[in-house]
Amino acid sequence: MDEFPVATSPAPGVMAVDWENRVDFERLRRYRLDRVQQMLAAHDLGAVLLFETSNIRYATATQIGYWAFNKGERWALVTREGRPRVWDFGSAAKAHRLQLPHMYDTTNSIGGNTGLQGAIGPETGLHDRAVREIKAALEDDGVGDERLGVDLAETGVFLALQSAGLRVVDGQQAMMRAREIKSVDELTLLTQAAAMVDGVYQDIFEMLKPGIRESDVVGMAHQRLFGMGSEFVEAINSIAGERCSPHPHVFSDRIIRPGDQAYFDIIHVFNGYRTCYYRTFVVGRATQAQRDAFARSREWMDAAIALVKPGATTDQIARVWPKAEEFGFADEMDAFGLQFGHGVGVGLHERPIISRLNSLDTPVEIKEGMFFALETYAPAADGHSAARIEEELIVTSDGCKVVTLFPCEELMVANEY
Repeated sequence: MDEFPVATSPAPGVMAVDWENRVDFERLRRYRLDRVQQMLAAHDLGAVLLFETSNIRYATATQIGYWAFNKGERWALVTREGRPRVWDFGSAAKAHRLQLPHMYDTTNSIGGNTGLQGAIGPETGLHDRAVREIKAALEDDGVGDERLGVDLAETGVFLALQSAGLRVVDGQQAMMRAREIKSVDELTLLTQAAAMVDGVYQDIFEMLKPGIRESDVVGMAHQRLFGMGSEFVEAINSIAGERCSPHPHVFSDRIIRPGDQAYFDIIHVFNGYRTCYYRTFVVGRATQAQRDAFARSREWMDAAIALVKPGATTDQIARVWPKAEEFGFADEMDAFGLQFGHGVGVGLHERPIISRLNSLDTPVEIKEGMFFALETYAPAADGHSAARIEEELIVTSDGCKVVTLFPCEELMVANEY
């Protein structure tokens, strides 16, 4: 991995300039493709066939906007050597040849169609055509008889691949392994994305007062993020008052009232890289029950962060969090996602995934260059309030560096009376 400074987490301006080293996008493209091809060898795959949007972005450096998010209408093929191939939605294939001429031409960026998720019936032969082209590309690269890893394919396409005699196996694990160690350019983009959310939380803190709806906060956050350069806002959780416990994972039009606890999660994408970033506030005045819930959530967070370093394992982190039964849930499946850690990158949930559900029995080693979020949740004794905290961090050579910087050491009261 490229050397990354421990003492700082740079978030330079987002424009390209001649007077400062910022993100090197050509280096980023090479790094990601190299990682995928390394994992092909490690997983004994001749190639990976990719339909999942984040995987395609990672391996090919192409995208056509988030209207195409995981519709399966574009796909990519990466073999052990050479350039990736992209089959894209109509004219987008020609656009890639114009946008990245050193990577794409008429041999590896072409139109493709598998039927628009069944809207064009299989009798047209689109599945069979796609499979013939994929098989020909594999044979051209000398890997036609080797194992083909597929990430997430439409059922009709998957069956057509098998019918053509291709040795189809799971390719998602190879892609998850490729994506788990971030380069210096990826870490910079992730930090820039977090810096945008820092600013949005300042706006939310100033905005929160009685009469504001949860949905009003969502609308403001979208506007601010797009104004700062976000390419996609995947979700804004906006939860307040009696909706805090249990966590509903969806905003509403509820009007915020004096004394409400309120928490938010901002998930957006900057240059392909995501955030997942919770903060909790209270509006006007805070009760002791609300302050106690926040203190517990912060204590569990700090205990987890203290364990993050290369060579540690995810079960060690999961053990410092309370069992599901200790905060009001039936079991770990019932409480999944509340005391939680997950890698963040071109996808929202990457390796490592940290929770009592999976980590105690199948721990994963923490490595330098990982970037992940840690989330904690504490319901309040009043029966309806709750605190939710999330920090994103970079694993460094001797520990970690937190990049989510909006204050979260104690419960902040917005527009205090």
